Amino acid sequence: MILKNKMTLVVLSLFFSTANAQLTERTMTLEEVVQLALENHTQLKLSKEKIEIARQQTKIAELQKLPSITASANAFYLDDAQIMNKDLSKVATINMPHFGNTYSVQASELIFKGGLVKKSIEISALREQLAELDHEKDAQNIKFLVMSTYLDIQKIINQKNVYLNNRKLATQRLDNVKKFYKQGMVTRNEIIRGELLMKNLEQGILVLDNNRSALNYQLATAIGLAPDVLIKPSGSFSDAGESRELQYYQELAHQNHPALKSAQTGIEMAGKNIEIIRTDKMPTIAAFGGYSMARPVTSTIPAQDFYTNTWQTGVSISYNIDNLYKTKEKEQLGKFQLNQAKDVLVLQQQNLDVQTNAAYLKWQEALQQAQLYKESEALANENYKIIEAKYLNQLALQADMTDATNAKLEAELQYANIDIYFQYQFYNLIKTTGTL
Repeated sequence: MILKNKMTLVVLSLFFSTANAQLTERTMTLEEVVQLALENHTQLKLSKEKIEIARQQTKIAELQKLPSITASANAFYLDDAQIMNKDLSKVATINMPHFGNTYSVQASELIFKGGLVKKSIEISALREQLAELDHEKDAQNIKFLVMSTYLDIQKIINQKNVYLNNRKLATQRLDNVKKFYKQGMVTRNEIIRGELLMKNLEQGILVLDNNRSALNYQLATAIGLAPDVLIKPSGSFSDAGESRELQYYQELAHQNHPALKSAQTGIEMAGKNIEIIRTDKMPTIAAFGGYSMARPVTSTIPAQDFYTNTWQTGVSISYNIDNLYKTKEKEQLGKFQLNQAKDVLVLQQQNLDVQTNAAYLKWQEALQQAQLYKESEALANENYKIIEAKYLNQLALQADMTDATNAKLEAELQYANIDIYFQYQFYNLIKTTGTL
């Protein structure tokens, strides 16, 4: 069974070593990764297209200001006219010109409808603002996604370095144990324990390599690079900024977060919708004009095969009387929607305050953990050296050595990534304010 597990680890190690050897390594800063994501991520391309669609819809709404013009032309066959008695019996047939045609041009323009056209354009512009805010929100999410993935890759690299260092120490210790075994100072059991520790460390390295490959594929896809590019973080991160009070970040979120801006725009749209509903109470006044030419003239007997030309212009006034009792209910619905939009804003503010508070506490926790992890690493290393000295002098058991090694490994892993954890929590805090 042990031999089988060894072979499996060897095969997997060779597979991932070969896979990584085929990758082209590229060192990238966090700023470069974020910029490429903003330029190439598919989600942002979709949200940009939504903005273009919204802008085009606003342009279409503005076309309502222009007059509507129609032109028509037709040709037809006209049969002879039949004159009949009241009992529908035929009296006579009147010859008619058989070919007829008409030409006409009609134009009309809305003069007044309570500002309906203007308000329709304004609400379309608000939809355009919503599309832009959605893009801004997507950009924030994508930036945080690539930032966290980038940090996770650096975290794995740090963890692997810790594992490699501990594997080196474990190799040295195993060599010493083998010397003791040859001298008859320890049993075969001590060698087996050392070899098992080595296999555990190798397995940990294998898992880390696999996780890095998965994260690298995800990050490369997000920023528009080929999956065979192995992204290597530069190891330097942007400044975490000056520590401020919670209220500062909450106020920053209230001023900048796209979700709150969207909720505020929703209130404006609901109010604008009520204004549009109220235009139904107003009459519709429009100017119109037209010209027509038709043949033959059938209003005389016999019919005359020539054109009649007419033109007209004027003003029309119309009013839907049923709006007197229908508009009231529509307006009430609009008010309900306005109240709902206001409640949505309050709920968004509450949720954002909760998220900002949680992110702020995690950031403060990371600040405090940095010192704790540093002290823990120092204690674990000191304990390891003491136990190792005792073990080499036959004053400690292999189990004690294993416990000290595991404690050292855990402490080093935690301390190696405290900067990563701190940066992650800071970026998460800034994301909740909408200013990432």
